[in-house]
Parts: sequence; C-alpha cells; structure tokens
Amino acid sequence: MRFFARFLGLIFATGAIVFVVAAAGAGLVIWKYEQDLPDYTQLKNYEPPVMTRVHAGDGSVLAEYSHERRLYLPSTAIPALVKEAFISAEDKNFYTHNGVDPEGMLRAVGILIQGQKHVQGASTITQQVAKNFLLTNEQTFDRKIKEALLSFRIESAYSKEKILELYLNEIYLGLGNYGVAAAALNYFGKSVHELTIPEVAYLAALPKGPNNYHPFLKHDRAVERRNYVIDRMAENGYITRPDADKAKAAPLGVTTRVLSPNTYAAGFFAEEVRRELGDRFGEKKLYEGGLSVRTTLDPKMQLMARKALIDGLVRYDEAHGYRGPMRHIDIAGDWGPPLAVVPALGDVQPWRLAVILDLNDGSARIGIQPKHESDGSVSSDRDTGTMLPVGLKWSKGTGRNGLQSGDVVYAEPIEGKAGEYRLRQIPEVGGGIVAMDPYTGRVFAMVGGFSFDQSAFNRATQAMRQPGSSFKPIVYATALDNGYTPSSIVLDAPIEIDQGAGLGVWRPENFEGKSGGPHTLRYGVEHSINQMTVRLARDVGMPLIAEYAKRFGVYDDLPPYLSMSLGAGETTLMRMTTAYSMLANGGKKIKSTLIDRIQDRWGHTIYRHDERVCQGCDEAKWDHQDEPKLVDKREQVLDPLTAYQITSIMEGVIQRGTGQSIKAVGKHLAGKTGTTNDAKDLWFVGFSPDLTVGVFMGYDRPRSLGDSAQAATYTAPIFRDFMTMALKNKPDIPFRVPAGIKLISVDARTGQRSSGSGTILEAFKPGTAPPEGYAGDSSPRAVVVNPDADTAVGSGTGGLY
Repeated sequence: MRFFARFLGLIFATGAIVFVVAAAGAGLVIWKYEQDLPDYTQLKNYEPPVMTRVHAGDGSVLAEYSHERRLYLPSTAIPALVKEAFISAEDKNFYTHNGVDPEGMLRAVGILIQGQKHVQGASTITQQVAKNFLLTNEQTFDRKIKEALLSFRIESAYSKEKILELYLNEIYLGLGNYGVAAAALNYFGKSVHELTIPEVAYLAALPKGPNNYHPFLKHDRAVERRNYVIDRMAENGYITRPDADKAKAAPLGVTTRVLSPNTYAAGFFAEEVRRELGDRFGEKKLYEGGLSVRTTLDPKMQLMARKALIDGLVRYDEAHGYRGPMRHIDIAGDWGPPLAVVPALGDVQPWRLAVILDLNDGSARIGIQPKHESDGSVSSDRDTGTMLPVGLKWSKGTGRNGLQSGDVVYAEPIEGKAGEYRLRQIPEVGGGIVAMDPYTGRVFAMVGGFSFDQSAFNRATQAMRQPGSSFKPIVYATALDNGYTPSSIVLDAPIEIDQGAGLGVWRPENFEGKSGGPHTLRYGVEHSINQMTVRLARDVGMPLIAEYAKRFGVYDDLPPYLSMSLGAGETTLMRMTTAYSMLANGGKKIKSTLIDRIQDRWGHTIYRHDERVCQGCDEAKWDHQDEPKLVDKREQVLDPLTAYQITSIMEGVIQRGTGQSIKAVGKHLAGKTGTTNDAKDLWFVGFSPDLTVGVFMGYDRPRSLGDSAQAATYTAPIFRDFMTMALKNKPDIPFRVPAGIKLISVDARTGQRSSGSGTILEAFKPGTAPPEGYAGDSSPRAVVVNPDADTAVGSGTGGLY
C-alpha cells in the first residue's frame, strides 16, 4: 500500500509538473504572440471606404464613385432578418461564444470527415472581423493563433451588435459589392429593409466564396447554397418551415443594377460634378469618403436639352450629306454575332446599331444589333425592320454609290410606326447647351456634346471658343450704364482702325457686307451691326468694356483691342450663359453651380452653394417675432435699370432681328445670336424671366461651318426647340420692369417720340427720355442724355455703376 501510495504521488507530481510546464509553455506562447498583435481598439473609430453618391435635384441617384461599392449602415438600421441569415450561414452560436466556438470547430471537422458538400468553416464572425480588419489572409498556424487571441479581446471590448455591424458592412459579397447595403441595392435594387427571405439567404450564402455562387455563371450552385442557408434559418428558429419551403421554391431573382448617368443623358453633367469633387476634396475623399452630393440637375429638363441639341446637330449634319457606313460585316451566315461585337454608343437612345440585310426599290431591310445576355453571350433573338425611302432620302440612296448589304449603320425607330426606321449617322460637328436659373446660377441641364460615350470633352465648360456677336450685349450694356440710351444714335459706316506699328489697318465689315447709316443702339443689337459696335466700343473705351466683361465673368483679362468688342476673345458657353443670367436677374453677381449641397458620411453639410444668410430661420418656435429674412449680399455688377434696358433690346432681337425664328415659342424671351468669322462658331444665348439658356455649335478643331452658316439658322432653332419644351404649360410672364424705368412710345427707326405707325415702347432711365419737341421728327439724331454725357462718352472713361 505504501508503495502504491508513493507511486500515485509520483504520478500526481509528474502530472502537476507537466501541467505547470504546459501551462507555462502555453502562457509563453500567448505572451509571445500578444507582443505582436495589432491594436484592436482602432475598430472603435473605424471608418471604412464608402462610396460617394451623386443625386439629381429630385433625389434620384445620378452616379456613384468608389473603389469599393459600400454603403455603411449602423447595426440599428440592419433588419433582424438580415442578421439572422448571416448568423445561420456563418456562426450559429454567435450570441453565446466568447470569440472562438469549440462546438463550431468540432462540427466543421465532422462535416469534413463525412465528406459533405456544404463545408463549414471553423471561424466565427468575430474571428472573421479580426482577420478582415486587422490581419492578412495567409493560411498559417501563426495567423490562426493571432486571430483567436484578437477575437477574445474584441469580444471583451465590444458588444455583439458592434461586432456584427463591422462584419456586415465590411464583408465582400461579389460583383464589387462590400457590405449588405450595397449588395442589396446592386443585386436586387432594394434597401435592406425590403429584402425577402430568399434574398437575404442568397446574400448570406456569398461570404464563403462569391465567385462560386455567381448568380448567372453558376446559377444552380447559387440556388443550392441559398436553400442550404434557408434550411439553417429554419433549424435555428428564425423562420417557420412553411416559410422556408416557400422561399426555397422562389427563383433567385437577381437583377443586377446598372447605374449610369445615361438614364438622364447626363454623362457630361456627372463627369463635371466628379471633377469638381476631386478638385475640392481630393481623390481619396471622392472615392472613399461616403459623400452625399445633391446636384442641381433637373432630369426632365436635361432630357429636353439633349433632345434639342441632338436634333440641331443632326439637322446640320444631314444637310451636309451622308458620309458612309460605320463599317462592313459579312452577313452570309448568322449576322447577329458579328454585329453584336461592333461597339455601340450607350447614350444615343433610341438609336440602335443595325446592318443592311438586303435592298429593294430604294428601301432596305435591316437587322438590329442583338443584346448581350447576363453571362456575356449574344442573345438568340433577331429583330429586323425596314428603312423606307423617306428614311434614306438624305443619303446617296442604295446600290453601288450608296448603301450596300453588310453596311453597319445607326437606325432610329420612327415614332408610331412599328418596325420602321430612318438612317442616322454620328454628327462630326460638336456643340453644347446649358440651362440655368438666372437668380441662383443653378444649372438645371447641361449637355457637352453629341455623346459622352464617344467623347468626354465637354463643349459647355472646357471648349474655349470665340462668342462672336453674342458678346455684343456686354458692350452695349456698358454703354447704357455709362451715359447712352437705347435711342442714342451711332453711325453704321465703314471704319478704319490703325492697329499700331506693323499691324496694319483693320477694316471691320458687317455680315451683309454693306452699311446703313445712322441707327439707334437698339437697331445695332437687333441686327448685329459690326461697324456700329466698333464705333460704340471706341467711344466708350475698351478698358471699360474689359472691366465689365470681367465683372460679368466672360473674360478674366480681356485685351483692350477693338476687335474684342466683336467677340474675338475666347470664353466658354458656361461663362456666357452665366453672364446673360446677370442681365436677366437685374445685374446681380452669381456663380454657376452644378452642386447645391454636399454632406459627409455622417450627414453634416460641408458645402452649400447658397451663401445667403437667413436671419431668424433657426428659431425653435414662432412667438410673434418678425418673419425670417434672407440677407442677400451679392454684388450689384450692373444698374438694374440698365439690365432691363438691354433685356428689352434683346427682346427686339427675337421680335424684329436675327432671332425671329424664336417667336414661335410664343413667350416673352430675350437673347442674341453669335456668328464668328468664317462661321467657325455659332451661338445663341438668351433667357425668359426665369430661365437662361446658352447654345453653341462648332467643330472641335475649328473650321468653317459653311459660307451660309449663321446662328439664326442653326443655334437659334435649338434654343427655340428647348424653350418650347421647357416652358410648355407655363404662364407667359413679361420681364419685370424695375422702379424708375419709363416706357415711352418711340419711332423704332429714329428712337424719337412717336405715336404713329412703326412705334415701340422703349425703356428710359429718369431724365434720359427724348425731348418732347422731337415727336414726329423722322431724322435720326443723337440725344443728349445728361449734362456730362459728352464727356463720359467721348473720353471713353465712363464710370462704373
């Protein structure tokens, strides 16, 4: 017995020693690995990369920018059903273990030994958080030890809900989506709150290997894995068995969302916003900062602007003839695959690429480019149609000198005639259109060319072009602000300007090539008389005109040469439209903007375009105090009376001058045409009382648009078509007449008081109206507008308002 007792004591002592040694060894190992563990406390302030979302003015999503498509949701905003699906798929004991789940490890080993299909990982959700946030993906024993140690620490420092929040926002779920919010949106077009049982189960099936369960390429495996998750949800008591069976019978239902500014034909607009965000905040903030950007875009008006511009560009292009097919393909067999690989522009709807199949008596049978299936294959559907002679009339016809079988062209469906198309081609000429609120500078619509997919160069903001005669209203507004009246007389006659040593003599000519004698300022603008404008600029002084041009934002530093009075300097369509807005709003300085407001990921406003101060707007309640007041500190760059005078004159451009085609709109409108030398640039910029619109047309590499090309023929109709759509069903509002303006009946030719035929109502500032004694006098003469007028005009150094 004594020996046996000693033997037991020896065994016990040995076991104790082994236990102590093992414990010490384990402690040493733990101590060793703990020295090199990442700082898990950084999870507290973790800010993952979140995509920036750009919204149109009505709140609809216009574009998204990101390196990782992620929308971050706090745990309280994630529905229980979503959490339950991921817990069932990844970690059924999540709410009961301390970071590492021994039961899960044994279960995973057992399933592996049994050779079952649905292999379970032994890592808990907490371990996956540790690995994804703090460690690498290397499959080593060292990494697994660190993962387990970090999991214990994370569990002791953070709540289960915080750990689950980190996991559900960080996990990669395929197709570029990170986190459940982005995946719900891009797989199903829904918010997480709208997801059904089969939908949450499919998302929960993805973490094990998104590529293994691709919704289209590996559809059957995806359905099998989804149904496995549904069964686990039922076993865990999260859903009933009848609901599970119903969910398993449902189709996968994935319809990947394709977000594109092309939805609103707004590629140029969205890209301009992206550039501004990058310039303002930097690329990292743009692609990872989770900005929420509310733009000024009006989707309906944007579509109107694109249609008006495209129709105008096509109208010019077709008038200059058909240039031939895009390419030629072999149609001896199935024409679908060779046509499908021809690159098509994605933003020229409803145009479609088509191939000429056969020709008959001037008409053509065409095949429409088939669509690609979600797996990348070409659809087996083959749509055909007919191009009737009326759709081909502007081409060279058919046969040897025209279209041939196998030619690839663009075709536009004829509205109301199923299966009938007309021939189209991509215009070589470029152009742009901008629609703006004249009181705030908010850009409602902007199109920078025929197709953003074809060329991202924005002709509305990036193209530096000569505005030509569309700059003349700035010249005349300068004169009106410094002593002239609309009835002042300027001579329309040949003029020679000595440009200085070695530069020769400049002899500006009128567009028609002839002169008409003395005319009023109004006549000079309405009929765009060059020689009158140059004489006026010489009298007012180019330095003063340059100052006004700078104040209006047309030019930063206009050289004081008289040729610049005819719009020889270079500027952009956006700048010109903004300048005209200041004429429309009564002379207030505005800045054009495509962005109303920017918020950071937490909802804090970090930029707002409207800088007006609202006094009293932050009161908690109304207690008989004065109503809130907006304080407008914008600079007054032009006398409001002058602004109305030039507006009234530009109304005459449409009523009697170079923009008469616009009268068809039937609303009060003002504006000015602009045609440069050799017709390299065509413009029309104008406005209603509440909307300013600028239009430009020209080749990207400037060349003449033709001997007969005029703004009145090509850009004015684009303005007309847009305004017809934009102002439809809106009341016809006259331009607001500011206090102090006197409207006096004058002879349109002489500018003198008259009550007979050919009279118009002219706008005069106090004390500047034509003398009563001139009533009925038919001879043009200059009007003395105030005692200092001769000095102010003659010296060319008139003062600014």
